[in-house]
Amino acid sequence: MLHFPVFLDLKGRVALVLGTGEVAERKAALLRQAGAEIRFAATFAPALLESCAIAIGADAAEPELLALAEACRARGIPVNVVDKPTLCTALMPAIVDREPMTIAISTGGAAPVLARQVRQRIEAVLPMGLGRVAALADRFKSAVRRRLPDLVARRRFLDAALSGPAADLAMAGRDAEADRAFVRALDGADAAPPGIVHLVGAGPGAGDLLTLRALRLLGEADVIVHDRLGTEAVLELARRDAERIFVGKSRANHCLAQEEINALLVRLARAGKRVVRLKGGDPLIFGRGGEEAEALAEAGIACEVVPGVTAALACAAGAGIPLTHRDCARAVTFVTGHRRDGKVDVSGLVRPGQTLAIYMGITMLREIRDGLVGQGLDPATPAAVVERGGTPQQRVLRGTLETVAAEAQAWVQGGPALLLVGEAVGRGSHAWAQAPLAA
Repeated sequence: MLHFPVFLDLKGRVALVLGTGEVAERKAALLRQAGAEIRFAATFAPALLESCAIAIGADAAEPELLALAEACRARGIPVNVVDKPTLCTALMPAIVDREPMTIAISTGGAAPVLARQVRQRIEAVLPMGLGRVAALADRFKSAVRRRLPDLVARRRFLDAALSGPAADLAMAGRDAEADRAFVRALDGADAAPPGIVHLVGAGPGAGDLLTLRALRLLGEADVIVHDRLGTEAVLELARRDAERIFVGKSRANHCLAQEEINALLVRLARAGKRVVRLKGGDPLIFGRGGEEAEALAEAGIACEVVPGVTAALACAAGAGIPLTHRDCARAVTFVTGHRRDGKVDVSGLVRPGQTLAIYMGITMLREIRDGLVGQGLDPATPAAVVERGGTPQQRVLRGTLETVAAEAQAWVQGGPALLLVGEAVGRGSHAWAQAPLAA
């Protein structure tokens, strides 16, 4: 974050606009909208800063702008000099106004035109009546606090109420009906709502590969319990004040044992928390989501599973590898690279016309090769290892089962990796085998 965003209360306060011309008038008009009293000047003098809350430099000579910036810095007064970011201590953002809601967009002075384009996109999707919903919440702020003194209960109620019937009526301008609907909802609100755990698939770690439901739940969670598999970019999309608990695991190196994670989820839910258990890929494909769901059910805790893009899909798409192909692969098999006891079992996996997607198999790759070859698979069968598949850091090692098994352990760089084996692995159109764009 290059600059910390903040909103200034300028009602009845003086704003200096240095310069004359169209740009200065536009800046002054924005400041007037915020209630500021405008002090215009064509040339700078230090006395002009008396009682100023903010100063804007526009359409003035360079020496005047330099003097303004220096004096404002000395006095601690926010100053914005148009098109000269090095002289600024405050930036004028592109603004979306849904009073009392205000959205500001800034590129730190790097690309004001881009900020304007983003503003236009936001304007297109946000209803004009959204400010009425904020006003509805404001009218009942004190009543909500009295009725629901507990912060978690209050947040849970507002999450539902501000996207429910009362909000719809407010956006339509039917304020009296909106107020009645809000009161009914508040009267029926649970002052101690039960906790719930959402087992959410984070996909491969790219934020734009999350499901819409996963994104919504990340915004509503009180606590996020997350692992190590590519969730950094996804966590950036979560509610800023949600508690975050890391419980990551790698093979034979557990931050918390699975039983401890299960107990943690139960304890948090019993405290009334809305918990997102964020898991790389899909929760129910080698993510131990089934074990956690069983533990929650035994404890009587409500649980929802939200699927995510599993590693095989993300890796195959990113590497340009079709998992199925009419000419050579009519099935795909997802398999773990080792059993719970740490041993390799490939029995029954060698069949014609399929692709093997082997998770967590790098450390045991030579044993997997030996087992597959022992079952009759040709060691020259096309194979690939995809590391951090579906993210901007994706890497692909291509070859045969024999060559990949010999090279992969020295090639991988510590990220999650998937092994793909089968005739279809050699059929992909590598024109679309590119690292994804950054989320």
